[in-house]
Amino acid sequence: MTPILKSFLAAGLVALAAGAGAQTYPAKPVRIVVPYPPGGTVDVVARVVAQRLGEQTGQQFIVDNRAGANGTVGSDHVAKAAPDGYTLLVQASIFVANPLFLPNVPYDVQKDFTPVVNLGSVPLLVTAHPSVPATNLREFLALVKADVKKYAFATSGLGSAGHLSEETIKRQAGVADMLIVPYKGAGPALSDLVGGQVSAMIDPLPSSYPLVRGGKLKALAVTGAKRVPFLPAVPTVAESGLPGFEMVSWYGIWGPPGLPREIVSRLAGEAAKAVRSPQAGERLGDQGFEPSGAGPEAFAAYIRDEIGRYAKIIREANIKVE
Repeated sequence: MTPILKSFLAAGLVALAAGAGAQTYPAKPVRIVVPYPPGGTVDVVARVVAQRLGEQTGQQFIVDNRAGANGTVGSDHVAKAAPDGYTLLVQASIFVANPLFLPNVPYDVQKDFTPVVNLGSVPLLVTAHPSVPATNLREFLALVKADVKKYAFATSGLGSAGHLSEETIKRQAGVADMLIVPYKGAGPALSDLVGGQVSAMIDPLPSSYPLVRGGKLKALAVTGAKRVPFLPAVPTVAESGLPGFEMVSWYGIWGPPGLPREIVSRLAGEAAKAVRSPQAGERLGDQGFEPSGAGPEAFAAYIRDEIGRYAKIIREANIKVE
């Protein structure tokens, strides 16, 4: 057998194996790494999607919380995993913002991962502890201007949509000296906010709205372009004296580099079906979640655009990690 024929046969066998793998995938439980503690919006979205994927495929999709280093520990674990579709990452917009200003991020977001699907997005909610004497963001910013050292924002992580929103609002509102306290995830941050250790926070609706609904926090504003239907009295940030402001947090699934195209297509299709399902709508729709389901090519293009937008925000706000 000639070397050329051997090469053709080898390539054919690889293609057949990949195709067979995609047809039987998933043949065992799939681990979805969430690189934050339980309780945040990334965790909430991942668990809803994991449950639907399990029901649709007949195989378990298990959420594995691997928190640490602002989400880089769990993400790096996936970057180094075998590209077989059995270790996946659910991350948020913070994932593409972190490398823009954090030193020593151990991976390249665009080179060391395979984008699978854009799951969707949510607006964020500006909330405050009930003891804060303000009923909306405009009043809160007036309090901060009067005594900037008395109030502080919490953030679930440096580079998160909430953190970038807080930095932008500080700059535009003229309260640049207001303290922002970083936490290792939304769960611990919201816990301290409910406890009164910090004054306010900007965090995605799915994790913060239940606390507003339960009376433990109060809503001051939403960060989207329009008001949320189930919070009609809560103004947007743009309506609160910061015209043009808009920010959402978005979520997606990534795999390790080199994930076979057939497995990517299967995952993307199933995940799109999952986030658009009535069941996901019941769990996430009343929290402002807008499903996407855009596949790998469109998702990769969206990521490139978002990196450019976040770089501009970070540059203009002069965000630096000391």
